[in-house]
Amino acid sequence: MIDVQRLRILRTVAEHGSFNKAAGSLRLTPSAVSQHIALPERSLGHPVAVRSTRGATLTEPGRLLVEAAER
Repeated sequence: MIDVQRLRILRTVAEHGSFNKAAGSLRLTPSAVSQHIALPERSLGHPVAVRSTRGATLTEPGRLLVEAAER
């Protein structure tokens, strides 16, 4: 089961398009954001975000999680 805090962090990453910007918005370190995102990835067995030097985008499983959380 994925907790609400991790879903909120994932949604913030999606909104900002970056782990660094999401971390600043949430007052967390980028490392903490990455760790929170890694846990659902491990439990799902699929990445929920694609990280790059230009930011982060959600994968299809990540988008589905955010959509479900918003409902």
